[in-house]
Amino acid sequence: MLKRYGLAGYTIGAAAARTGDEMSGPALLLAGLAATGSAAAASALLAGVTIAAAVGGPFIGALLDRTARPGRLLSAALAGYAAALVAVLGLLGRVPLALTLAVAVLAGLLGPALAGGWTSQLPRVVTPRTLPRANAYDAMTFNAAGLIGPALAGLTAHLAGADAAVVVSAALVALALPVALALPPRTGRAAPDAGTRPIRADLAAGFRAIARSRPLARATATSVVSCTGQGMLIACAPLLGHQALGGTNQGTVLLSAVALAALVTNALLARRPAPLAPDAVVGWSTAVLAVALALAATVHPVAVVAAAVLLGVAEGPQLTAVFAIRHREAPQRLRGQIFTTGASMKLSGFAVGAAAAGPLATRSLPLALLTAAAVQLLALLCHAAWRRPDPFGSHRSSDDAPSRRIDAQVTTEAGEDGHTGVAGER
Repeated sequence: MLKRYGLAGYTIGAAAARTGDEMSGPALLLAGLAATGSAAAASALLAGVTIAAAVGGPFIGALLDRTARPGRLLSAALAGYAAALVAVLGLLGRVPLALTLAVAVLAGLLGPALAGGWTSQLPRVVTPRTLPRANAYDAMTFNAAGLIGPALAGLTAHLAGADAAVVVSAALVALALPVALALPPRTGRAAPDAGTRPIRADLAAGFRAIARSRPLARATATSVVSCTGQGMLIACAPLLGHQALGGTNQGTVLLSAVALAALVTNALLARRPAPLAPDAVVGWSTAVLAVALALAATVHPVAVVAAAVLLGVAEGPQLTAVFAIRHREAPQRLRGQIFTTGASMKLSGFAVGAAAAGPLATRSLPLALLTAAAVQLLALLCHAAWRRPDPFGSHRSSDDAPSRRIDAQVTTEAGEDGHTGVAGER
């Protein structure tokens, strides 16, 4: 199966789906504004998709973990997401806004399948030995999508209209359907009560697995708080572009620079992995994010450009490292849920940060950026807090043994009891 379904196919499918996803937000915003003439209505569409994605992640992950053919469920979710985008477009301006919002929420509920749901299937595609490099390539698809998606939405809307931008975003998601459908099936025996066990039991088990694994809890808490600070930066970007570079449009250029730096950094790491364990990379990258945001708070043009590069250099490895920790620590039977739950929590943090930064930036842009830097320091404190002994008595230490490095610690699919197959971990 690995010979028939390789990393190239996985990466192409993931990149197409995630680019469509990143494109869909700006496209819906533009289409909503064009159809209703109301910025509030357009923003409500985007908010509906975002909030629903934060809620739907754990459920999507639990369903992926319960099925013997995750590819079929994943492809169904992609098809539903693409169809919902087209349905929103068809309903805009023709039916009451509440009905259109309901369809947008449905699309958002399926959205986590494109992010954590897809990444959770990576160990079925590659061998344990090649997983670290494959993990870096997978993270690159997020960086590339963040760089290309919004730009493609703007370009398509300019050339062919906002409706065309929504259609293209849905088409990109749909292009990934055959790749998702061909994902290898689950190996090993399923739990005997998988079909009858209430889904709420699986949801509770997923959250417990995150809380009881010190490396998972640390990576999750750190990345969620860090993502809150990144959300604050997004909200500040237009004002930062205006004050530092002479135009609000330059804010999008800064964000593109961040995404490009993240993409290049992960490309380099894919060829030559960092010598640090992924747990340490999460800490160091968060510290660099704090420094970069403090540098941006000077609002000096040179400092702001340097900050954008530093932000990307830190964001890229941080995402790769978080993925590596999840792959390494997640029990097989809960892997999908752990990935989608983590993604949902990060999305919630991002939304909170973006909402909080707006009023702050209006009063003082440097204050908002310094607050974002302080949030990164808080994330660093979260990372440090979990260095103390594990209260559950686990010996799954992530920093104190060379065997915990990413190239040596890879979750295998062979454990039939739902635990990782690395010797000496239990």
